[in-house]
This record gives sequence, structure tokens and C-alpha cells, in this order.
Amino acid sequence: MPLNYSKWDKLELSDDSDIEEHPNVDKRSMIRWKQRDIHEKREARKYKIGQLEAQIACNNVLLPRIKEIATTLASDKLDKPRTVYFSSLVEQLEKNPSKACPPGNDPSKPEHTYDGMLLSLLHKVGDDAKNAVKEAGVVADDEREERLGKALAKGMADHAVQLKETIDNDEKTLADEVKEQKKHITTEDLHDGFSNKYVPPQPSPAALPIAAKLDASTKTKKTTTTTEFEVINAPSEAPEPTPVEEEDEEEDLDDDISNLTPSLEAFSRLPLKGFEQSFRFIQQHRDVVVPGASDSLLGAAFKAQYDGKPTYAKQCVHQSLLLQYGDKLGVDGLAVFFRKMIAGDKRAEMVFLDDVEKTYAHLANRVQKNQEEAKNGGRETIMLATDNENDITFNIPTGPPPKELVLGEGMEDLDIEEVRKALQFRWDVFKGLPEKLQKALQTEQLKEVNAVLGDMEVEEAEDVLQRLDMAGIIPFSESGVRDETPAGKAAAEAAALAAQEEVD
Repeated sequence: MPLNYSKWDKLELSDDSDIEEHPNVDKRSMIRWKQRDIHEKREARKYKIGQLEAQIACNNVLLPRIKEIATTLASDKLDKPRTVYFSSLVEQLEKNPSKACPPGNDPSKPEHTYDGMLLSLLHKVGDDAKNAVKEAGVVADDEREERLGKALAKGMADHAVQLKETIDNDEKTLADEVKEQKKHITTEDLHDGFSNKYVPPQPSPAALPIAAKLDASTKTKKTTTTTEFEVINAPSEAPEPTPVEEEDEEEDLDDDISNLTPSLEAFSRLPLKGFEQSFRFIQQHRDVVVPGASDSLLGAAFKAQYDGKPTYAKQCVHQSLLLQYGDKLGVDGLAVFFRKMIAGDKRAEMVFLDDVEKTYAHLANRVQKNQEEAKNGGRETIMLATDNENDITFNIPTGPPPKELVLGEGMEDLDIEEVRKALQFRWDVFKGLPEKLQKALQTEQLKEVNAVLGDMEVEEAEDVLQRLDMAGIIPFSESGVRDETPAGKAAAEAAALAAQEEVD
């Protein structure tokens, strides 16, 4: 197979062996002059090519505007005299010129802009038209205006033709120069064909500290046994003792949740529904998609809402859910999620944005409740407690008293009508309780009753407990349960004082 050496014909060497030397000039100087001549011609050709390209681009912008003016001046349907139309164009370009200019020109100089160039041409055409009418010796105003208008139209049309010829000539010259430039190989034509270098993959970004602490807290959960005293309303001054180590760990956990890395903070600042920006950011910052990032964003949202920055809080919730949805959709979940969102899948977008609104509303509600509790010094609740849960007697009625009421043994001395009234009163009180409390009482479990009482306000819970005691459903006097609400304490102190006076 014959080898093709034609590509070497494009090499231009300054030290060819067949160089023509002058008898009075040594070869080294001749080679140096030849080399300089090659470089000078090469630079001159590059400059000329750049100048021709800029000139053609500029003329291609001006030519349509000149053709439009020439066509309008030559039209017979113009609603005003040609001279008035021409003067209005000149006035507009003089008073409100555009700053648009070719690349490399100074827009602050009017003569460098497209409008400045067109204005210069209009001035030249106008002066030539006036001189032509003046040399014709026209005296009548009507005839003078008519001739001036035709001269203006002819001048603009001639310049449009000349500019088109100039563009064609420049394009032909440019093609010749580019062809001549490609005849020779230069250093600018050199490029790497391929590279056999091994680039190791970037290491996976490390997880956030919050992820490790959350895992550790779930694995090494400590359980402690505490003794509850027999009180109805625990005072807020005596909080439940907790180990110092757990408090420190919880404080560190809160700090880690609300602290964002620089990449996560920039990610949290992206606008809502900016799916393309978020996807591009994730592709450029791999440390955003790491374990614990979603939790940190939610923590930052909670802190921002607490600090009175609802817009930023909602942005954090939005970005956190982006990461959660991508994680739930599998290995390539983020790509699948963003593909649907960027493609404009209305159903998927509606589901996601609805989740964002619900999550943010829940977070805002939590923050509002915490702020109200902090403002009021903590929410006060009522809970029932006793040393032995078996000591509490639950007398839960199953219905109103029957028509035929029979008293049992040892109750013969009681008035049957009074007993019927008491049973009816107990049933009426029970039916008047909230439905949740009725179900809790029917379980006869103190834990269930306390769960319902804890959700009530103090005044409502005190009223409920008073009715339960009066109806005998939970008789405190018989069970070992102490009423330590403010009203209960006052009543107990009064009773103790009265008993002491009787003894004295």
C-alpha cells in the first residue's frame, strides 16, 4: 500500500535546502529573513481576515435598514412628503440614538454605533441631493421638493447597491484569504488527537455529622426508670431530671441539624420550582446528596421560621423534599425525578408542590406552638398519678338505671329513688364527657386517661375531674389520688385547717 505524503506539502519551512541565496548574504541571515517574512505575512493575513469578517458583519446589519429607507422613499404610497420623512429619520437618529455597535467598538462614541453610521450616510445623501437640486437651478418650491425627494430616494438606492457590491467583494476576498491560510500548517492547527491518561474518579463526599449521630442515637438508646408521684398537676418548677450527658448530646444534635455546609446553604437559597437550577447545582456539587443533608435542611427551615424568615424556611423545605424524593425513587431517583419536573409533568409537579405546602404548614404550626409555649412559660397540663394503679377505682356506667331497680345486700336502708337519681346523674355526666375521654375511661387504664387529659387545657381538665369525682366515676377520696391543682390544694389546706381547729 503506497504511503500518502501530500500532507507534508502544506509545511512552510524557512530553512529549505533549495532556498535561493544571495552571494553577498550568508545562509543563516537569509533563513532568518525568510522566517520573519513568513511570520509577518501570516500575521498580516490573520489581521485582514479578522477585519473582513468584522466589516461584512457590520455591513450586513446596515444593508437591510438602508434598503428599507430606499424602498420607503421610492414608494408612491408614502403618507407624507419624502423630504419630511427623510428629515424625521435624521432627527430621530440625532435625538434618540441606539447604543448598539459592532463588537470591539466603543458605544459611548456615536460614530462607532450602527445609528451613527446610518446618520452619517443620511447626512451625505441629503447634502448630495441638495447640491444636485441647486445645480439644476429649480426655483419653484413644489418642483424643488419633488426633485429633492427623488434625489434622496435615488441616493439611498445607489448606496444600497454599492453596499451590496462591497459585501460581495469582501466575502470573495475573505474566501481567498482563508483558502490561502489553509495552504500551510501552523502551530494553531495543532491539536491533541487522543490522550491515554488515567484520571482517577473523585472520592465520594463524606456524610454530614448529623447522619452518624442520628444512627448512634437510634442504636444506643438509653432507657431509664423514673418514679411518678401521686399528683394531678405537676408544677413547672420541678422538671423531670434527665442525665447531663443526654442533654449535651441533644444540644449537639440540634446544632448539627441547623448548621449547613457552604454547598448546602447555597443549595437552600435556590428559588422554588427552580428544578433546572437545582439539578445543575447537584451535578456540580456532589456533596449535596449525602446522608443527613435532608435533615439538616429541615433543621435550617425550622430555625429560619423561628427567626421570622418564612420565605427562606419554605425554600429549605422545598430543597429537603427534593433530596427525599430522589432518595425514595431508587439508585437513579434524582435523575428520574428531575426529568419529570423539567419536562413539565403537571401531575408529578402537583403532588410534589402539595407535599411542600403540607410539610411547611406543619413546620410553621409547630414553630407557632413552641413560640406560644415559650411566651407563656411552658404549657400547663393535668395528669393523674398514684403509687399503685390498682388503687384507682373506675365506676363506668354502661347505661341509664333500669326501670326495675333492685338494691343489693347491705343497701336496704338506702332510698331507692335517691339511688336512681345518683345512677342517672352518673350516666348523664359520663355522656357529657368528650368522646375520646369516654373511650379512655372504658379501658380503665390510667395511661389512656392521662393521654386525653394532657391534650386539654387546665381549666377544662379541672372541670372534667371535678365532675368525675362528683359522679363517682373516679372517686378521688376513695382511691389514693391527690388533687394537686391550685383549687384542689386550696380545698385540702382548708379542710386540714378546719380539722386542726376541731382537734384544738
